[in-house]
Amino acid sequence: MKAIVAWFVTHLGSTAGKKLTIFIISMIPILELRGGLLAASPALLDVPILQAIPICIVGNIIPVPFILLFITPLFDKLKKTKRIAPLVSRLETKAMAKSGKIEKYEFWGLVLFVGIPLPGTGAWTGSLIAALLDIPFKKAFTAVIIGICLATIIMSVVSYGLLGALAGGV
Repeated sequence: MKAIVAWFVTHLGSTAGKKLTIFIISMIPILELRGGLLAASPALLDVPILQAIPICIVGNIIPVPFILLFITPLFDKLKKTKRIAPLVSRLETKAMAKSGKIEKYEFWGLVLFVGIPLPGTGAWTGSLIAALLDIPFKKAFTAVIIGICLATIIMSVVSYGLLGALAGGV
């Protein structure tokens, strides 16, 4: 992930500005808030943590309601097309393969899925799974927000604590 974040920092950072760069990175699937905070860290863009956190949280939250509300109807329409239907099926299968803990523990499973920074987890995938499991919007949105807050704490420690110390920051 660090290589992808570094690529975005290199290609966006000089033209878009530091804060816009971390905002955009935080909205991108796979990278999300985790990538935004890595980019903001003293090792890369050196955005102060108290400025970086709200920017990354807002960037990560923006796609969530759209995924929760519109992904299922969109997938239903796309499944009717010959070329895109296989891709949609693969995305659903891949997401549902990760749904076990969410299905079992629902709210808290979704919080942990979004909040613990492991590959293939995060707000995008968590929201997709919640939508596919028909978890009510309010419950899913709340769980994803709490998960994003948990991820913020973990990634702040990693990005500003560990990486910051290595970069000579903090």
